[in-house]
Amino acid sequence: MFYWLMKYVVIGPIVKAIFRPWIVGRRNVPSSGGAILASNHLSFGDSIILPLMIDRPMAFLAKSDYFTGKGLRGWATRVFFKATGQLPIDRSGGKASEASLNTGLQVLGRGELLGIYPEGTRSPDGKLYRGRTGIARMALVARVPVVPVVMVDTDVMWPIGQRLPNVMRVGVVIGEPLDFSRFYGMESDRYILRSITDEIMIALQRLGEQEYEDVYASTVKDRLAPARRG
Repeated sequence: MFYWLMKYVVIGPIVKAIFRPWIVGRRNVPSSGGAILASNHLSFGDSIILPLMIDRPMAFLAKSDYFTGKGLRGWATRVFFKATGQLPIDRSGGKASEASLNTGLQVLGRGELLGIYPEGTRSPDGKLYRGRTGIARMALVARVPVVPVVMVDTDVMWPIGQRLPNVMRVGVVIGEPLDFSRFYGMESDRYILRSITDEIMIALQRLGEQEYEDVYASTVKDRLAPARRG
């Protein structure tokens, strides 16, 4: 009920009125059953715009930091993320990564939609970067299709480091579902996982025509950090 109120009564109408988002390929989202929506990640606003533009409820795996802030701002951020269907995950690796996988599998096991950013973090410069294989493993274990999603101009709407978004139109392009049933039962094969992940990233690149670089976005962020501090 809380999610429904936020989407259709409180947050949704305001966001749609201000940014007038458009969407192409809405029918490519399965009308029932579990599915992974694999999206490029350009902006903080991606996790707000995408759920508003599809008919079914969906959940995102979000950094646990967003749920642990203190004071009024921390409380507001926590309430907002819960209202938009986001689930806290720990990205520190090891057992934390396994817990994140299990959280996503629970969502898919209930026959719901799960949003994942295969790049693992926001693009620092608008390019599309190498995908993390966790999405492939989750698709095989849950036995669900992967739907490629491209966010358009959300990085211009809300650039990294800017406190408030610019008022402008943004878009969502949804491609046809990718079927990986031929690989079911092979979720322990790292070569299969890499192949599936690369196929997902190729689908995203073709759908959005972003420039692609075959390195992790986190590596590029680490490389850029000293220059930005200087």
